[in-house]
Amino acid sequence: MTETGATTTSSDSSTSGQNDVASPGRSPFGARTMGLLLVVLGGIGFAASFALAWEKYLKLLDPDRTASCSINLFVDCGAAMSSWQGALLGFPNPYLGVAAFPVVITTGVMLLLGTRLPRWYWMSLLAGTVLGQALVFFLMWTSFYTIVALCPYCMVVWVIMWPLLWYQLVRGVQSGDLPVGAGLRNAMVANSGLILAIGYVAAVAWLMLAVGADLVASF
Repeated sequence: MTETGATTTSSDSSTSGQNDVASPGRSPFGARTMGLLLVVLGGIGFAASFALAWEKYLKLLDPDRTASCSINLFVDCGAAMSSWQGALLGFPNPYLGVAAFPVVITTGVMLLLGTRLPRWYWMSLLAGTVLGQALVFFLMWTSFYTIVALCPYCMVVWVIMWPLLWYQLVRGVQSGDLPVGAGLRNAMVANSGLILAIGYVAAVAWLMLAVGADLVASF
């Protein structure tokens, strides 16, 4: 009887451990922390997108107006707004952020309220974030090599998109929504902060290699 009970207890413990790894909505820093992260990042992204969309609106009203985010010839959001790359879908790119970031904020609020979101929702949010990050890479390349000017509000969005994507990936592998091997999962979870920092270092290195001299000269 004792042996049977011990076996059952061991089996239950093992099953519980497996469920902890694969439970939906689980993240290495807790659902509430993930919710707060989404609210903060989404809020910053929305504010930057709205500010740039507003600058575009004011520019349409007064074509001779100098945008508040235009500091000098190199740090100038006007160059980005007036380029064809600034309206890839036929309307200003900031409108995408104005529409998309409220979804991120709402998701964060739902998590803070204790809502358990289904896998399809997380995968849809991740897919949209991947597309957003791909657009950011394209706009970075355009800013560095074609326009050769930096848009301050755009750069704010660039900065927040990387952790927005990365921590969704970490949450996905930790919860089991993104099936990967145990080794990769453990490495991503254990080194999530380090990998995030490496991504920023790589982005700054790209920036300095591409336009570092122009950036320094502009000041």
